[in-house]
Amino acid sequence: MIEQIVQIDGFIALYIFMLAAFVGYEIIGKVPAILHTPLMSGSNFIHGIVLVGAMIALGQADTQLEKMIGFLGVFLGAGNAVGGYVVTERMLEMFKSSKDKKS
Repeated sequence: MIEQIVQIDGFIALYIFMLAAFVGYEIIGKVPAILHTPLMSGSNFIHGIVLVGAMIALGQADTQLEKMIGFLGVFLGAGNAVGGYVVTERMLEMFKSSKDKKS
């Protein structure tokens, strides 16, 4: 089977990114507050996968520019995943009773 490499024009890539950002904002904006904790838990899982992908991209980088972009991707992906888990933990603390907090 012959593999074809499809190159995406810069404007098309920007359009896809903007469309994804808009759709994501609209979807998340309509989620009730009670569902934010499970939603954050699911997004933390996705951020972990993004982090693994960024590490793979960094490992295959050849030029200095590719290495800098890969490092930035790993750095931001790790910060996003860790920050998501911290926020989720703080949200779950709000649901614990005062008896649970003492023990």
